Amino acid sequence: MDEHGTCGHHGHAHGRDGHGPARTADLVARAERLAQDLGLQFTALRRRTLEVVAEEGRPLGAYDIAERLSAPGKRVAAVSVYRALDFLTEHGLVHRIASRNAFVPCEHGHGAGESAVFLICRSCGSVDETISAEIERSLDRTLAQAGFKPASRIVEIEGECGACQGRGECGRLEPR
Repeated sequence: MDEHGTCGHHGHAHGRDGHGPARTADLVARAERLAQDLGLQFTALRRRTLEVVAEEGRPLGAYDIAERLSAPGKRVAAVSVYRALDFLTEHGLVHRIASRNAFVPCEHGHGAGESAVFLICRSCGSVDETISAEIERSLDRTLAQAGFKPASRIVEIEGECGACQGRGECGRLEPR
């Protein structure tokens, strides 16, 4: 976590790229421990799905993941990837970015009821995860006043990251 509370490890395209083999190995080890502790199976497909998401460095959709997992003559179905992603999301190993229908890794554990705040750059496509005690308190008050019990506490904020603001148009992603 940096001084702004930003993890900065969700594949920012401007040098804060905490992705790589060590991060992926740490995340897989965490998943293995969690599965063992809970008596769950950490299948090969779940492992590979987690590895692909962690290695990519940008949010990935299920069809992109299925494509990366497929080999010549051996296609991985998107429905199988969705099942793996459901497991990984349920156990806090990946997060779904609803506005992008895409997934990013989560290298740290969240406390019960803790919110995740995603800062999504429209220019470069980076997604940084942060936490905020102020947002937590405001959310708690708002939810209590409404008498609402959330299933999840994820906030997505779209805009332009500091690196893209400093670079102007040069940080824009090319269409694929």
